[in-house]
Amino acid sequence: MPSTRGAARPGGRVVGVQPGSIAEEIGVEPGDVLLSINERPLRDVIDYQFYGADEEMVLGILRDGSVHRVEVQRDYDEELGFVFAEPLFDGVRQCRNHCPFCFIAQMPRGMRGSLYIRDDDYRLSFLHGAYITLTNLTEDDWYRIGEQHLSPLYVSVHATSVDDRRRLLGNPQADDILPQLERLARLNVQVHAQIVIVPGLNDGAVLEESVRALLRMWPTVRTLALVPVGLTRHCNPALRPMDAEAASAILDLAEGLRPTIRRRTRRTWLFPSDELYLLTGRPVPPAAHYDDPAQIENGVGLVRSLLEDWDAERAELQSGIFCGLHATLVCGTLISPVLQRLAAEAAERSGAQLTVVPVTNRFFGETVTVSGLLTAEDVQAALQGCALGDVLCIPRAMLDQTGEHTLDDVTLEDLAEVLGVPVEPVATMGEVMDVLHGLSVWREPDATPLA
Repeated sequence: MPSTRGAARPGGRVVGVQPGSIAEEIGVEPGDVLLSINERPLRDVIDYQFYGADEEMVLGILRDGSVHRVEVQRDYDEELGFVFAEPLFDGVRQCRNHCPFCFIAQMPRGMRGSLYIRDDDYRLSFLHGAYITLTNLTEDDWYRIGEQHLSPLYVSVHATSVDDRRRLLGNPQADDILPQLERLARLNVQVHAQIVIVPGLNDGAVLEESVRALLRMWPTVRTLALVPVGLTRHCNPALRPMDAEAASAILDLAEGLRPTIRRRTRRTWLFPSDELYLLTGRPVPPAAHYDDPAQIENGVGLVRSLLEDWDAERAELQSGIFCGLHATLVCGTLISPVLQRLAAEAAERSGAQLTVVPVTNRFFGETVTVSGLLTAEDVQAALQGCALGDVLCIPRAMLDQTGEHTLDDVTLEDLAEVLGVPVEPVATMGEVMDVLHGLSVWREPDATPLA
């Protein structure tokens, strides 16, 4: 991405203001652009929050081609109240690496453009927990990370050996990750790390070396997730997908290191992803194992959360409350055995008919088994000839951040129209029960006696 340092920055385009805020009081309108605070150009919402913490400010606001400088005073707990179109005002920092297993490089053509952005932006790591590689940071970036204390960051390590990491990143210029982590330690910035494991490349001895090296970086490295590589049918055929045997070896390694980890951290620290347990058929650890929730969006602890949610829901569920109702649930093939067991228990308790349909991923390939990468096209194909009942429940993870579109750009309304039943996104069995409750209320006859 071209540098904007030393040039006028674009500022943040306003799409709304919070009611009762300073922005509303001074008449900020959608379409305005907040350029600066106290003459400091704004690169993103981090600058906005950092420089907007002062009590006295001069805001530089662009409207209709003219820059207006507005003096404001802010109480300690008062919000400026600007709502921006995007969190980054000067564009997303692109990835410089060429990982042979990069999922975006395996995407088929013809999908919406946002799915092909190879972001590697430390600001998105701080704001949203996106994983970065630290391979494109300038000295200005390092200074800013320290000055604004952008902690924690989420870092893809893959291997701590310089040569192995450069091969995995496809970047012969990648810096040694361990000195970079030590530099973050000096800045008092914490890290949540991940290793994406490619069988034959960074498992076995390479993986053990990496885990031990990162453990020595505690407490800067607060957690480490072990995540199996995701390979589509468009991947390099030389790459091996994760199978049960490889997953079992990784879990054995993690368990073997557990006493050493506990002695050093007094915590779990090392988190194999749920997929590794599901691939091997081993039970996921108990809730106490997941003593840090930072990696949950990385597929760590989601199955345990699903089980815990159902245990709580089942205790409150009235027997036979949903008799006569029928819901169909779709999911990826990996979670299907777990979901089928929970659905059977829920059906027995509630009286509802619950049908679980595992969906084979033909869009990306059958080696992609997670629910979050299902497309509407594959869901429709899997449901052909099925009696869907009163409602179809799809995984919420199938949808984009707005909750409106699938990966193949189909809306919930479009999918419902094609299938002929309401479509509801859910994440837990408790939410499935909420959907059934809504149907049961809707079906209740009017209890008011006729005049």
